[in-house]
Amino acid sequence: MASSSRALQGTPKRPSGSRPRRENPVTRLVARLRRAWDRPLTAYYLIFGGSLLITVLGLVMVYSASQITALQMSLPGSYFFRKQFLAACIGAVLLLTASRMPVKLHRALAYPILAGAVVLMILVQVPGIGVAVNGNQNWISLGGSFQIQPSEFGKLALVLWGADLLARKQDKRLLAQWKHMLVPLVPMAFLLLGLIMLGGDMGTTIILTAILFGLLWLAGAPTRLFTGVLSIAVVLGAIAIKTSPHRLARLNCIGATDPGPGDQCWQAVHGIYALASGGIFGSGLGASVEKWGQLPEAHTDFIFAVTGEELGLAGTLSVLALFAALGYAGIRVAGRSEDPFVRYAAGGVTTWIIAQAVINIGAVLGLLPIAGVPLPLFSYGGSALLPTMFAIGLLIAFARDEPAARAALAMRQPRFGRKRAGGPRGPRRWNTMRRRASAARSSGER
Repeated sequence: MASSSRALQGTPKRPSGSRPRRENPVTRLVARLRRAWDRPLTAYYLIFGGSLLITVLGLVMVYSASQITALQMSLPGSYFFRKQFLAACIGAVLLLTASRMPVKLHRALAYPILAGAVVLMILVQVPGIGVAVNGNQNWISLGGSFQIQPSEFGKLALVLWGADLLARKQDKRLLAQWKHMLVPLVPMAFLLLGLIMLGGDMGTTIILTAILFGLLWLAGAPTRLFTGVLSIAVVLGAIAIKTSPHRLARLNCIGATDPGPGDQCWQAVHGIYALASGGIFGSGLGASVEKWGQLPEAHTDFIFAVTGEELGLAGTLSVLALFAALGYAGIRVAGRSEDPFVRYAAGGVTTWIIAQAVINIGAVLGLLPIAGVPLPLFSYGGSALLPTMFAIGLLIAFARDEPAARAALAMRQPRFGRKRAGGPRGPRRWNTMRRRASAARSSGER
């Protein structure tokens, strides 16, 4: 007993401060995510990966939601899916082309795209050329079952032309004068809005108005001027809704839980039914009940409702997360760019996609009136998919054009297996990603 006590007394005590402190796993994870979030290629990966996932998931849901509609029209069950897949393939070519084009070429295309969109929207109103779908005269038949909606290309035209116009005026220091900020941007936007309203498409009008306000906001429009233009747009929108019983009925269906007299809220209510019956994980892919004739436009405007019914809350939250990531990446590209055109164009594209997604999803949830706009990259419709994918290509090109992103992409070139210059027998130096990343940080790049 005495020997053991002497042994204990002779054992040196460990200093109280020598034990390493354990780092909180949550803190470590947050720090790691923050470092990954701040990397120069984060926006590039978010835009490319997010848009790819939305498009692929949209193709799956178009196939699931459109089968019954196709069979009711005596068409093959995969009819709408094949058309959407063809449009997605063409859109992928446009996306890759736009992502590789220099900024100067994007600016050069602004005026031709604007002129082409205006001409096509005028042709829509010509008898024998324009085609009415669901009461809206906004389509041109290309022969057979293929049609094109020029107003969708008007969104891309307004973004490119407006960004180029504001960038040139900023270079000449003219945006401090409210006349130069409004003219000719607002008159041209009103021309496009007027051509669209002639066909009765209120939803696309709202999207173009959102793009206009987004460009004015990015240009630094004073609050007084911004409020004035917004007030005029609200008054014109109220007049358009008040003079149309159909639009007024849609406004009355906000938050409806019953179809109402004459089943005027049938679509809105059955969209809520589809979401409510999905639960947490849904009834299973292809197992929707509402698409069996109860929910109109199940594969276009209300595809989000079918997604909620088949994939549940998990599926709808995944779609929302993808759009949120896409929106964040677009804002980041616009905020970090020093090129005025890139800032305006990236902000305009982000406003376009996010505003359209909010309006579509808000209508399905019963929080907004049904505007008849598709969910970007997700709903059926080649006319909407093609310009949207080209716009995504713009964002990818802008994200790649950041100085830090260019340096990171240049350092990712394959250099494996190269030996040191000291001689053939010297030890090999593998250019790993960790080594290249440390070199980038030492040169000032994050």
